[in-house]
Amino acid sequence: MQVLHPETRWDWNEIEVDTMDFPSGFQWGVATAAHQVEGNCINNWSRWEKDIKEDGGGRIHNGDISGLACDHWNRYNEDISLIKALGVDVYRFSVEWSKIEPEEGKFDIIALQHYRDVATALITAGITPVVTLHHFTNPLWFEDMSAFEIEDNIKYFIRFSEYIFEGLKDKVNIWCTINEPAVYTSQGYFNGVFPPGKQNPELAGNVMKNLLLAHTSIYKKLKNHEDGKNHKIGIVKNIFPFDPYNRWNPLDWFVSRTLDGVFNQGALDYFQTGEFQFSMPGMDKVTFKNSEGIGALDFIGLNNYSHQRVRSQLNLNNFFQFEFYPEEQMTDMAYPIYPEAIYRSIKRVVNLGVPIIITENGVADKKDSLRSIFIERYLYAVSKAISEGADIRGYYYWSLMDNFEWAEGYEMKFGLYEVDFITQKRSLRQGSKRYKDIVSRFSNK
Repeated sequence: MQVLHPETRWDWNEIEVDTMDFPSGFQWGVATAAHQVEGNCINNWSRWEKDIKEDGGGRIHNGDISGLACDHWNRYNEDISLIKALGVDVYRFSVEWSKIEPEEGKFDIIALQHYRDVATALITAGITPVVTLHHFTNPLWFEDMSAFEIEDNIKYFIRFSEYIFEGLKDKVNIWCTINEPAVYTSQGYFNGVFPPGKQNPELAGNVMKNLLLAHTSIYKKLKNHEDGKNHKIGIVKNIFPFDPYNRWNPLDWFVSRTLDGVFNQGALDYFQTGEFQFSMPGMDKVTFKNSEGIGALDFIGLNNYSHQRVRSQLNLNNFFQFEFYPEEQMTDMAYPIYPEAIYRSIKRVVNLGVPIIITENGVADKKDSLRSIFIERYLYAVSKAISEGADIRGYYYWSLMDNFEWAEGYEMKFGLYEVDFITQKRSLRQGSKRYKDIVSRFSNK
């Protein structure tokens, strides 16, 4: 059994955040996902947004639907100018599978050309494009054949990935295969708040297995393509440290370790040993071995926002809840500012032996009262890990602008740029200037 890292706590009254340092050539960036910003998507999420729960309520907070979102599909040139104004040199974005392959086996060359145009515009602006192949959304035809619940369906995603690679490989050199497989799995098949809204732990385990197999197959196939060796391919792994609410309660520790094994350590073990297991109380353990998974990464994309504090409950059907201490400084999401979490997460993925890119890190802060502190403290934590030997190549802030935050709808404001969703006007937040200043300081080294 893995040993959880201790709940690291630093005294921020004693820390000078301006002592942070980053190496020359460090990549500074921002990130988005297609469904959250492009607008007018027709996929499993657009259908889910309009679905009604058994209690008569909507699936999305406030009954929001993504709709036009940020109209990024049409306004990408304007948004690239906003990226340029931040001083960053990388933009991570996803390609929308449902727009490129709206019907099974029928590819839309115009949609592919759109992403070529985006990549070209970025390069012209001096910004490196980083592409994510899957960021939570599926075409309806793929969803209706049970998506990643069935191992044989992986072949459709591989075909799509190869199509995108062939179409963009002269423009894009850094590829993220799958964004946060554990989040896709847990929210869609354990908690049921993402489509398809199922609550089946064994099915969740099989979906997670199939996502890891899909990544491995795509990695091998793309690396074997002509010029494949010149491309960097990785997966994006979300790490949320799980800490016991009561550190003297053995059951809180047990549940924390269980959740950590399922949602954090399982995937890390897979890339180190080729073995994966997914096990929770009351379910049959899902296990598999695949030696092809060992080292099937050129880099690891790390997403981190905070930690989770676990309070156990004597109920097999609902054996834990997340609960935080009153003194913890909460964000608008249901978790606190805890910069030590990204430091702890880096220390864990270092063991994979590949370069690390922080592919997402940001704060939901509608009042813009926490953003500046969040940015400087989390970047200090990243800098500290680098000073201790972690091979971190870049940091991409989430997100470039306010967007459709999945089940939370438009309530959560992660953007460096505030978006007026009536006029589509973008405005740089005051707190975001801290990121711009830090980027400027280290980009000029």
